[in-house]
Amino acid sequence: MCSRYSLTASLDELARRFDFDSNRDDFEPRYNIAPTQQVLAVVGGNARRAGFIRWGLIPQWSKSDSAGPPIINARAETVAEKPTFRDSLRRRRCLILADGFYEWQKMGDAKRPMRVALRSGEPFAFAGLWSMSSDPEGNRISSCAIITTAANDLLRPIHHRMPVILSEEVEDLWLDTALDDSQTLTQLLEPYPDDALEAYEVSALVNSASNDRPEVATPL
Repeated sequence: MCSRYSLTASLDELARRFDFDSNRDDFEPRYNIAPTQQVLAVVGGNARRAGFIRWGLIPQWSKSDSAGPPIINARAETVAEKPTFRDSLRRRRCLILADGFYEWQKMGDAKRPMRVALRSGEPFAFAGLWSMSSDPEGNRISSCAIITTAANDLLRPIHHRMPVILSEEVEDLWLDTALDDSQTLTQLLEPYPDDALEAYEVSALVNSASNDRPEVATPL
């Protein structure tokens, strides 16, 4: 499960790391990104392009974005089979940029918010899928979901699932628009090495999506 994350790196740093044009004036650091909000994603093709899309995938064939809760995650184990995700896996993949994500660890009757990030502190990319649909008025809507997989050893005591973090070495392959082999693609959806990650407790401020400030990501 992944329902909150952060992206606090500068746009110039992200543009260098993920090789896209940084000529944007609509970017600001985010400490508590929540479902249905606009998130920064990178797509491939002749050149990488970055843009904002809605977090909560709306299947191409859907006529509404309000039929049930937003589809924010896709399971790696079934993503190649589910009609909601199957076509996007083959044709519409993206990098969803982040530098940390949050999970809630059960402690008796309470839940303790934890932030997970690379030990290096560098930004990274979730394996994402995107879709293009139309609302009843005919407006085009770009939307996305983050792929999840089984938790690694570090995350397992916190939550049994984790988002798929792609290594830098396979990002080009994930964005390759000529690649549509589901078996090859699903082999990339592995748990990230636990020794490259760190996890620490953060404030309960993260529980409310309206709290989007540095204190949310600060270790207790």
